[in-house]
Amino acid sequence: MMKRKEFMLGAVAGLAFAAAATAGGVIDWPSANAGPVAGVSGRLAPNAGGNGLAFAPPQGAPLSFADIFQQVAPAVVQIDVKTRVPAQRGIQIPGLPPGLVPPEEEAAPDDEGATALGAGSGFFISADGYIVTNNHVVADATEITVRLADERELTARVVGRDENTDLAVIKVEGDNFPFVTFEETAQPRVGDWVIAVGNPFGLGGTATAGIVSAQGRGIDSAYVDYLQIDAAINRGNSGGPTFDIYGRVIGVNSAIFSPTGNSVGIGFAIPASVAKPITDRLMRGEAIQRGYIGAGLRSLSPEAWEALGLPRDFKGANVESVTPGGPAARAGLQVGDMVVGVNGRPVSDSTEITRMVGAVSPGDTIRLDILRDGRRQTLNVRSGTRPSEAELREGDDQGGAPAAPGTPPAAQGEPVEGVSVAPLTPALRSRFDVPETVEGVIITSVTPRTPAARLGLEAGFVITRANNRPVASAADLRNAVAEVKRAGRPGVLLFVWTSQGAAPVVLRFAEGD
Repeated sequence: MMKRKEFMLGAVAGLAFAAAATAGGVIDWPSANAGPVAGVSGRLAPNAGGNGLAFAPPQGAPLSFADIFQQVAPAVVQIDVKTRVPAQRGIQIPGLPPGLVPPEEEAAPDDEGATALGAGSGFFISADGYIVTNNHVVADATEITVRLADERELTARVVGRDENTDLAVIKVEGDNFPFVTFEETAQPRVGDWVIAVGNPFGLGGTATAGIVSAQGRGIDSAYVDYLQIDAAINRGNSGGPTFDIYGRVIGVNSAIFSPTGNSVGIGFAIPASVAKPITDRLMRGEAIQRGYIGAGLRSLSPEAWEALGLPRDFKGANVESVTPGGPAARAGLQVGDMVVGVNGRPVSDSTEITRMVGAVSPGDTIRLDILRDGRRQTLNVRSGTRPSEAELREGDDQGGAPAAPGTPPAAQGEPVEGVSVAPLTPALRSRFDVPETVEGVIITSVTPRTPAARLGLEAGFVITRANNRPVASAADLRNAVAEVKRAGRPGVLLFVWTSQGAAPVVLRFAEGD
């Protein structure tokens, strides 16, 4: 980060240049051949309009954000944290895809290397010292210091956190603090003005303005549809408020889309409709618990649904995995089932199912409507309690490392649709670092210039299912392909394991097949 002295020198130089360029209110553009520009020439004299009216902003726009900022800024605080976790660059909020980063102050280890320093933002939500911020700002903090707008510094403690929505509540001792409130009635619209206030790059008390540029951005979050805003959000803004032009909090700044870690004009805020009920519960000392069935779900592409003989606009989710001994397994849910409804209500995709399950209290019964082998069934699942994200990631980690480039195949394999496959033997598992939990047939080679090669299939990948049925041999794969061809479909849906994860792909048949 630029040192403060260097920053000030740069700012002064820039202001001096600007003053010199605009002195006297006339902009004089040097030109070898001076002449009219766009049909006008000479001194440009602003015209206030008819009847001598002063310039006015467009209809619906405020003349200035100064009054709003002056009113709400005292409620916004800077949060400095110390943590024993080693500093890491490129930290990601759980669930966010690459390129989406939390706009927090980048951590830096101290001289002893035992702690790391970080900073974010927050805001008072009550007069008695409760402050809302992001979970990722304070999650691993061993010491939290809150700096108020009047430069006072107070020690804070964590009251509660919710990793799934990236929200947290902390508290300082005292009373009569200035505070702001969440907007609960009016839903912000795309195009509405917003003001983001926070602590970018440790500068403190910074306001940026823009508009709501989109709504309902899931960005791979199961529990938050983010507001997308174009007000500049940078490192250190995490946990700060997004205000409307009436000074009401419509969101909590949480993430930015950026290849560099700095603002490129796309920011994401947790909407007030999500933040308020969660923070209210945290303030009351409640732990945020969500329902859990123990199943991995995936929304498939239109091409994948079509490859399974379903409509391209099919609504539902495919069951990719079932946790052994979990609630769904005990109820009889199987890999390959299609979940099409929850508690009698149709669902559109895996995200909607996850949210509906999460909204159920642990111990309640969840009714799942599924399709299995083309027949509709209903399963009653007794909900468990959703584990932490760390526990879920640990359970999903199947290990394995990518095979070395150029690794020769350890078996000839049998050719099927441009790939040669073989059963998973101990030797092949060892050769390609395939975990014991993975079952299927391993690809030993791929024929060049075939649909399989263009799809990116490689030796070492494992085909676990074909046409939504498990495969354990080349014959299983060949039979699945033949069944799809008889049905007149253009390709077969394969579930493929790689060292980087598992994914469904549609292997289209070569022309003439």
